[in-house]
Amino acid sequence: MTPRLKEIYSKEIQPSIKKKFGFKNKYMGPKLQKVVLNMGLGIDGNDSKIIKSCSEDLSNITGQKPVITKFKKSISNFKTRKNTSAGLKVTLRKNKMYEFIDRLVNIALPRIKDFRGLSPDGFDNFGNYTFGIKEHIIFPEVNFDRVDKIRGLDITIVISSIDKNHSFELLSKLNFPFIKKGDN
Repeated sequence: MTPRLKEIYSKEIQPSIKKKFGFKNKYMGPKLQKVVLNMGLGIDGNDSKIIKSCSEDLSNITGQKPVITKFKKSISNFKTRKNTSAGLKVTLRKNKMYEFIDRLVNIALPRIKDFRGLSPDGFDNFGNYTFGIKEHIIFPEVNFDRVDKIRGLDITIVISSIDKNHSFELLSKLNFPFIKKGDN
């Protein structure tokens, strides 16, 4: 069964973006490629119990087992050692990606305290969008009673597009709550 957001994308969003920007066919428009979730642990990366609990939380949020990332260099100021655990990351593609974005936009982001919207400045030169979440407990899959410490997440949405404006239009049509210019 195809996800709800994927059907909306193919039936409504792709044709409207094609019409707005004057593309010759609908495949020239921006398309979601993958979503990468990253949870940095810092000093807590040395504790196997913390890694296990964070891994369970991330796998509940995404439906996929995370990969443990390692430090590439030893840096004394950051108290890091080469090949020790730095954090966790998950890469979502295809149907899981669309289901995650649907839950993120419609369920998780509205649960953030004092949420005013996402910054439209998070786009890089290639049209990918990155933003951070301060509390991973905004996802309903995470049980607050079992969480030892509230942690942050970085979410990167990789989009195949020619321009930042095309990516912004795609995410706006997917109901991402961006801050409008002129709002404080």
